[in-house]
Amino acid sequence: MSKAMSRLEQDAIRGAKTGFIEVIDVVKKFGDATAVNHVSLSVAKNELFALLGSSGCGKSTLLRILAGFETATSGRVLIDGDDLAKIPPYKRPVNMMFQSYALFPHMSVESNVAFGLKQEGVPKNEIQERVDNALELVQMRKFAKRKPHQLSGGQQQRVALARSLVKRPKLLLLDEPMSALDKKIRQATQMELVNIIEQVDVTCVMVTHDQEEAMTMASRLAVMNEGKIIQIGTPHEVYEYPNCRFSAEFIGSTNLFKGRVVEDERDHVYVETDDMPNRLYINHGITGPQGMEVSVSVRPERIQVARSKPDTPYNWAQGVVSNLAYMGSYTLFHVTLENGKVVMANMPSLALLRDDAPSYGDEVFVSWAESSSVVLTK
Repeated sequence: MSKAMSRLEQDAIRGAKTGFIEVIDVVKKFGDATAVNHVSLSVAKNELFALLGSSGCGKSTLLRILAGFETATSGRVLIDGDDLAKIPPYKRPVNMMFQSYALFPHMSVESNVAFGLKQEGVPKNEIQERVDNALELVQMRKFAKRKPHQLSGGQQQRVALARSLVKRPKLLLLDEPMSALDKKIRQATQMELVNIIEQVDVTCVMVTHDQEEAMTMASRLAVMNEGKIIQIGTPHEVYEYPNCRFSAEFIGSTNLFKGRVVEDERDHVYVETDDMPNRLYINHGITGPQGMEVSVSVRPERIQVARSKPDTPYNWAQGVVSNLAYMGSYTLFHVTLENGKVVMANMPSLALLRDDAPSYGDEVFVSWAESSSVVLTK
């Protein structure tokens, strides 16, 4: 998240030790297919936690298990110490905001928000007070009499959120909450949603395939693949310190150099690779045997592109600028090395105004600092 040490981030720091939600060795099978494969995780009270992965990775199935729409084949799920398997879905302290929002088209905004409370038999005067408060929270009170078709996509989403929060759940589940919005509205709405959730006493688990959405909104996230959790951490931890090739490639873009460990000490490691003319030097050890096969991950924004040869014996190669893509605030370079490998590098677009800035077809050198790469052993 972009804000420094918000309440959600403080809760995330406590997440591994004080689990409000505990998923314990959960398995879900559909016939011979395993959708969720021995998943365990812990979510702190009031944390916004994201399940991130591509289609078919098991994230939505896990969310449906939390909601009570699916029953785990084995394993346990606890919320505030209570075993969900012993609680009927309609009695669980859980609400879910669906991807489609699922608003009743024939009802007004306030009637949509009040629906669940009426079904529970909440007194009429209390319903009105809670609906007014929920709509005020999402800044939709002045639209209370409108029908869903009279609202924008972002406004419909806020109504759906108000309907989810008005019942005061302990756990709020978000299923691809921004997928129906265009990019500009989505970016603005992401932070609005985080701000709203921070104002209420609710723990939130969201599912998304959008890496940017998870990085922006969540205090912690779990990367999933083939029914398993690959890595759990804060957005910064997962992006800067991926624990495997899948995480490195799935979260953002990266350059991967396959090689072999030729020297490994506590504070550094040397890797030989066929992709580069010299060794790669990384300023952290991996405690692996000599000759161990590894991959070195370097993010495009960590790579420098220059006409002059670097004054260092490692972490550089010569190539030709084979493609340029202007992305606004930065420009993406594709540099083809002598052996044919393409290296991606991001350069601030303002830097292209310099007289010595590289351009298409130029012979250049790519390089990076010893602290700018991560050694991946799997």
